Amino acid sequence: MDVKEILEHHIIDQVWSVVPAGPVDLPLSKHFLMIVLVGTLLGAGLPLLRRSRSAALAPFRSMLEAAVLFIRDEVVIMNMGKRGARYTGYFCTLFFFILGLNLAGMVPFGSTATGNLAVTGGFALCTFLLVNLAGMREQGVVRYISHLVPAGVPVWLYPLLFPIEVLGLVTKSFALCIRLFANMIAGHIVILSFIGMIFIFGAINPWLGVGVTAPVAVTLVIFVSLLEIFVAFLQAYIFTFLTAIFTGAAMHPH
Repeated sequence: MDVKEILEHHIIDQVWSVVPAGPVDLPLSKHFLMIVLVGTLLGAGLPLLRRSRSAALAPFRSMLEAAVLFIRDEVVIMNMGKRGARYTGYFCTLFFFILGLNLAGMVPFGSTATGNLAVTGGFALCTFLLVNLAGMREQGVVRYISHLVPAGVPVWLYPLLFPIEVLGLVTKSFALCIRLFANMIAGHIVILSFIGMIFIFGAINPWLGVGVTAPVAVTLVIFVSLLEIFVAFLQAYIFTFLTAIFTGAAMHPH
């Protein structure tokens, strides 16, 4: 395995054929595997952590409780009102799941599933459905559709503004998809570029590549890796926070 294969596995979705000789090809991708592993760890680990009475796990229980309370009070209720508290479970799941997928790319031989447009598109689709279903649940279907266009607009503008507002709903979710994808794949590409510089300059001059470029590149890689951990938390929070804002706007058109 060369250096290219060692580094690229963090950003490239490897696909294995489970039943290559069967009538139906059942592929298994590395990103799908990461989704299953992270989902299983969260689904089994967090309930066990919450019910645990171990003194050694007390700090982790406190951190989990603080995170859940923060999401409920500062993200959900603040943007959606008290009636939005019923969606706290979904937003906690969204935050921890995205965070787990983001951090999975930092594990050796792991992969960042959120660096895949299909994965972030799935999250964005969930947001799109939540925004519209929550708005219809709160206002009713007819009122929700009628409130897509702001009140007081002249009647002759409705045929023009209604498609624009509908397109705006799609655009908001699409922006969430692209933002998460771009931020999570960018860090790995930057790290790959810095490591690649060592071999590029080493091919020109071995002393230049190892003696000069390597220390600088490794220092930058360490800095970007630490920055990626921060970005993993930040992007999970931003996706959750913006989803709450869009849902709250759908629930309360005023």
